[in-house]
Amino acid sequence: MLREFKRPQKLMGNAFEITVVENDEKKAEDHIDAAIHEIQRIEKLLTTFSEESQTSLINKNAGITPVQVDLEIFDLIERSIRISAVTDGYFDISYGGIDKSFWNFDCEMKKLPHPELIKDHLKLVNYQNIILDRNQQTVFLKEKGMRIGFGGIGKGYAAEMAKRLLQKRGVASGIVNASGDLTTWGNQADGKPWTIGIADPDHAKQPFSYMNITDMAVATSGNYEKFVIINGKKYSHTINPKTGMPVSGVKSVTIFCPNAEIADAMATPVSIMGIDAALNMINQINHLECIIIDDRDKIYSSQNINLK
Repeated sequence: MLREFKRPQKLMGNAFEITVVENDEKKAEDHIDAAIHEIQRIEKLLTTFSEESQTSLINKNAGITPVQVDLEIFDLIERSIRISAVTDGYFDISYGGIDKSFWNFDCEMKKLPHPELIKDHLKLVNYQNIILDRNQQTVFLKEKGMRIGFGGIGKGYAAEMAKRLLQKRGVASGIVNASGDLTTWGNQADGKPWTIGIADPDHAKQPFSYMNITDMAVATSGNYEKFVIINGKKYSHTINPKTGMPVSGVKSVTIFCPNAEIADAMATPVSIMGIDAALNMINQINHLECIIIDDRDKIYSSQNINLK
């Protein structure tokens, strides 16, 4: 008899949960082990917390020399640059230079960082200065001090790769949930589609709507999880790479897409670029949908979404 086997696990600094539909417990546990190992393997490649990772080596050699990397990282960076082009630079993996030093969302912050200081660092944020050489399989950051980081796409990439591995192993249905960014395939053990709740930004534990999905990834970017309040104004932990300032005006964005990596990467730019521009962009891309909730609780959705 088919059952759902789940296991929560902290990976990539996030609460992951892996669910597989199987009739054999031992098999299910083996599948989940394999998925966890795959995510840990990717974390090692992408992390900037380890001096040894390829990402750290690229950053260390910024402005100095190109770094040869695994094809997997090369391809991920190439896809990231493509997403930067599509989103007009609102998604940019080279934002690593402005992140931690200015914005610390552990509620220690009492005032905004100095605009001039931010401007200085923003000069280093430009995906067009990430130079790829496919023949040599090298990555070169043109400017000294430039940094790349995969915070905006890494979780989705890991979820996508874990899903593909499980499918290769013959798992017909499951979910890889990377702390709210999730990818689903097949159906529940009882044959019904997976049902996901869209979080209500004011009551993160209560969904305001449910959707049936299968073979679909969902990613949410919201200001209700990490934010600071300075002079009575709420600033979310999502930074606009063009201004170095946190985003305000949008409470949450939910992206639907067959591919978890793209869903994850699109959630951030959609929450930054302004609602009209975002909907206009999403409506031009096949198989990509979104729901946006603004600060006044107004709900916007792309063309093909029917909220029940």
